[in-house]
Amino acid sequence: MYSTRTSQDGSYRFIPAVYQYSGGVAAEPGFRIERAQLVNPVPLDRGLQLIEAHLKQAGRPLAALCACELRSPEPFSEGGFDAFNRLYAARLDQWGVLQGQVNPVARTNICPEIGKPDAVSLHAFSYTVPDDAARVSFVVAGSGEAPEGGAGYAQGTIRPGDASPDGVRAKAEWVMGEMEHRLAGLGYGWGDATVANIYTVRDIHPLLADVLLPITSLGRAVTWHFSRPPVAVLDYEMDVRGLPREIVIEARA
Repeated sequence: MYSTRTSQDGSYRFIPAVYQYSGGVAAEPGFRIERAQLVNPVPLDRGLQLIEAHLKQAGRPLAALCACELRSPEPFSEGGFDAFNRLYAARLDQWGVLQGQVNPVARTNICPEIGKPDAVSLHAFSYTVPDDAARVSFVVAGSGEAPEGGAGYAQGTIRPGDASPDGVRAKAEWVMGEMEHRLAGLGYGWGDATVANIYTVRDIHPLLADVLLPITSLGRAVTWHFSRPPVAVLDYEMDVRGLPREIVIEARA
């Protein structure tokens, strides 16, 4: 089981992972996590400005930001992904969100196969707000079929380049296991999830009755996004959240 640390402002706990994102976040007592999805994704620089303005209007500090969901035009090379992540993490560091080299903000970054954005764009973000009610409130960050923090994705990827049904099943089984570890680390389980997202261009229908049974047996919806993970060597990604309230906002010019 993963251990957790507390965010800079004390409003959520997170699973330390790599410098570009955490493994997941959960609200601390006295708070809940709220998600805001944009009607249409906007380029990341504009999206970060939107986050600043939204948090200010809500009366929340920048340190209340706990998760980001990005959309990218194409999967990155490993070197390109590292370069992008350093720019992204530097911006969060300017906001005072990072704890040294530890990033508490969870993230999912995927590449739509259809309707691709022109540049890396913000799709949604989550943040904490005061709430004294005891509510399920968490976001598990996206994970592809490779351990985080190793020498590189290529060395640890499950069945690299294998798009056969058996290969996709092996990838999905590994990712489900990682989701379960992160859920447990945050103090939750599948029964607490309100949304489970799968990001792949491979067929997931053969997985619904067994690999994905922990979700489907509960009557939970599984949302399949016809998309790719953000690193070219990866093929299958997933994230999970359990939130009491989500809103949709429009980015105004």
